[in-house]
Amino acid sequence: MRKGFDREKYIAMQSAHISRRRTEIGGKLYLEMGGKLFDDNHASRVLPGFTPDNKIAMLEQIKDEIEILVCLNAKDVERQKKRADLQISYEDDLLRLIDVFRERGFLVENVVVTQISAENHLAHAVSDRLERLGLNVFHHHSIPGYPSATKRIVSEEGFGSNDYVPTSRDLVIVTAPGSGSGKLATCLSQVYHEYKRGIPSGYAKFETFPIWNLPLKHPVNLAYEAATADLDDINVIDPYHLQEYGTQATSYNRDVEVFPLLEALLDMMFGESPYKSPTDMGVNMVGHCISDDDAVRDASKQEIIRRYYKALVHEEVNDLDPSLSDRIAIIMSKAKTSPEDRRVVGAALEVQDRTGGPGSAIELQDGTIITGKTSPLLGCSAAMLLNALKHLAGIPDERLLLSPKSIEPIQTLKTQHLGSRNPRLHMDEVLIALSVSASESEDSRRALDELRNLEGCNVHTTTILGSVDEGIFRNLGILVTSEPRYQRKTLYRKR
Repeated sequence: MRKGFDREKYIAMQSAHISRRRTEIGGKLYLEMGGKLFDDNHASRVLPGFTPDNKIAMLEQIKDEIEILVCLNAKDVERQKKRADLQISYEDDLLRLIDVFRERGFLVENVVVTQISAENHLAHAVSDRLERLGLNVFHHHSIPGYPSATKRIVSEEGFGSNDYVPTSRDLVIVTAPGSGSGKLATCLSQVYHEYKRGIPSGYAKFETFPIWNLPLKHPVNLAYEAATADLDDINVIDPYHLQEYGTQATSYNRDVEVFPLLEALLDMMFGESPYKSPTDMGVNMVGHCISDDDAVRDASKQEIIRRYYKALVHEEVNDLDPSLSDRIAIIMSKAKTSPEDRRVVGAALEVQDRTGGPGSAIELQDGTIITGKTSPLLGCSAAMLLNALKHLAGIPDERLLLSPKSIEPIQTLKTQHLGSRNPRLHMDEVLIALSVSASESEDSRRALDELRNLEGCNVHTTTILGSVDEGIFRNLGILVTSEPRYQRKTLYRKR
């Protein structure tokens, strides 16, 4: 994969810029971390060279000065919202994140449950659980008229009614498992309480996307818009920045909408806000670390296409109207790309047209396309996986990695004892069988050694994946899309 992002430059530049902003504030800095602080897979996909742990690696440069405060939205708890890429609840992801932060030596003691009310019984139960685990838990409430009713919000009945979180360090990173968690309101509430206590403090934001110093319609910014299409977020030109400085900067609607509140709060406390625009309050240096713009553009266009297919499948599985996929289709046209630009799509569909059964295709790192077809022994994804491993290991195509005799006992177990209607092997079963045969087969050992070279490859299948194959692709780091159709038409689907 062609690199488009300078990781080391980013780590040095971003940590230095955050330290500089803290010095400018001249007191305690509450830094809102937009997006994922850890395992930012979206950023690593659209900025080749940006690793999922880039942000945390950057903060490790100054970790002795940092305290991390984690937010959890009570409404997300009540609706049992899950993180899409990991399929775990937000409260479990919060615990996972705290473990990761602590393992890396960061101070994390406090959690804020935001937008909580007396009716949020599940959120209160989660809050009690967090306290039993030794965390300090604080509650923030919904404020009527937020974010437009600035006089009420910046008052004792607004921010003043929230719990104050005592912090011990001057740089407080405010993060959360997902978007819409109340991070900004938490930061501003803390700044309000610090002001009432006579403690100098300020606010800044680190939002990776949209990238402020790239054009509004740059594919990397459009990919962010596609990723947040379900939230109705849109990228916009920062009108305050344009008016103040006469130059265009890319922002997004929620930051522009909430800026008057931030300005009013800072005006009240300091007599004048140090920020003249939403762009001013940001500290994002990502745009300065792009080393190959063409590589980033290509990767971002692929991400938009993936988001489009993901929306199509989601709508098919949940019997929804195509509003989300239609929205992403418009973004796709803005980026001047289409599904045809994803090479594996056409290759997989060609297999289906030729064989009359489901097909799949993978594009290897060198651009080679490998396909797989459905057979009595293997599903198309499992066949494609074996074909790709054979190709990478230099094993002749006619040589079998798994003999029919080794597959048939597994099929018998599935259909006669485990109640499966599908005798074909899934990807996990193929990998287990391959691992077993590796004790005696040099070919199998060589093939398994090539698994690491599949990370970051694109795959397309002509039918909706089952949860098992989808999980294997995810664990291998393979970027998969599917046509929005099932192999068999049935009324009941196990989800």
